[in-house]
Amino acid sequence: MYDAVIIGAGPGGYVAAIKLSQKGKKVALVEKSFVGGTCTNWGCIPTKALLSSTHLYLEITEKSKQLGVNVENVQYDFSTMKNHMNKVVTMSRKGIEYLLKKYNVELINGEATIESPNLVKVADTKLEAKNIVIATGSYPALIPPFDKVPNIWTSDDVFKMEKLPESILIVGGGVIGVEFATFFSTLKVPVTIVELMEHILPTEDKDVAEIIAKSLRKKEVQIYESSKVIDVQATDEGFKCLIETKEGTIEKTVQKVLVSVGRRPKIGEDVKKLGIEIQRGIKTNQKMQTNIPNIYAIGDVRGQIMLAHVAMYEGVVAAKNICGEEAYMDYSAVPSVIFSNPEVASVGIREKDADPSKVKIFSFPLSANGRARTILEREGFVKVIAEKETKKILGMTIVGPSATDMIMEGVIAIKNGLNAKELEESIHPHPTLTETILGAMEGIVEMPIHL
Repeated sequence: MYDAVIIGAGPGGYVAAIKLSQKGKKVALVEKSFVGGTCTNWGCIPTKALLSSTHLYLEITEKSKQLGVNVENVQYDFSTMKNHMNKVVTMSRKGIEYLLKKYNVELINGEATIESPNLVKVADTKLEAKNIVIATGSYPALIPPFDKVPNIWTSDDVFKMEKLPESILIVGGGVIGVEFATFFSTLKVPVTIVELMEHILPTEDKDVAEIIAKSLRKKEVQIYESSKVIDVQATDEGFKCLIETKEGTIEKTVQKVLVSVGRRPKIGEDVKKLGIEIQRGIKTNQKMQTNIPNIYAIGDVRGQIMLAHVAMYEGVVAAKNICGEEAYMDYSAVPSVIFSNPEVASVGIREKDADPSKVKIFSFPLSANGRARTILEREGFVKVIAEKETKKILGMTIVGPSATDMIMEGVIAIKNGLNAKELEESIHPHPTLTETILGAMEGIVEMPIHL
């Protein structure tokens, strides 16, 4: 009998398996496709590999002359970009497989069916388990009218393309839509974004969205906000789309349509038959237990915060509880990162969700930072939200180069209940982009020196 059988080898599943094995438990990890799940194979890793290529291309084409580097006839090769992407994905998979082997996790290839709270079936093999962890992930949502039209792309399909489209319409201006718009527009593919909400990146503050929209429009991306595609028809050239905008209905013909309106939990009929409680996704407590105490659920299948790093930590929490330790998930300091250009990263509360009477908010512009000037960057800021009386840090948003790395200062501050004075009194290295965080903290405490 296994101490745990884990279904799904994505970020949550493989991390839970390794943590359990490190603690001396006998573990089986069942995966019907590739280890690494969506993140490694059709999400985070391949997207960032492609964006690394386009970021370098943009740096060369936009900055080289100003920085005294003479480069002529700069070209890109999409097939080489894709080879780089595939190589990175393969290396990531092999890295996970190595770790599973190193920690003696039994990896079983196949589709799992939960027969009972202590029995999992894979083909003709029955796996007895003291505990079961469901980590089956999610799949891209395909909503009407797109679900009835052939050859519409989801985020999973983009990575299969052999050549760049001549033009593309992206339905949904959230994280996935903006990242793909950044990629395609940098390579001069005409891009149209249609976003239902008031602005793109609707989970972020409006000032964040405005900077990213400005950057995309500079690359000739057409953005329709408070708009929706009401009809789409396949044509010989691609797709004819009717877009209902604030100004009226317009028609747009493009070669490809990419629907990026979110993801849905992947929940099998076997899970439903067990009587596991489902509310959008599988419902759990903070220990990651379902209403059946020895069955846990982690990651996207819960239908809550669908981020790889959240799934990983949920996997750790589930593993600790299976081992008899008391561990609880804390979602108060979950970072959100967007690999747009410039990058966006946030943690804690946003300005739009804060009570103005109870907080102090200060933004320090990237243009006032010495390091930013050396790398020819001006667009962006660091915004800090703190309690008015105690100056305890409640939220941080960063827009600019390396924002996705710098946000960790905000994560640590919020997780540990630090106040702005404690960070302001921490010496930040000069000249670095992290001094923009210092400037924002100075603005919360008293007055910023460099503004």
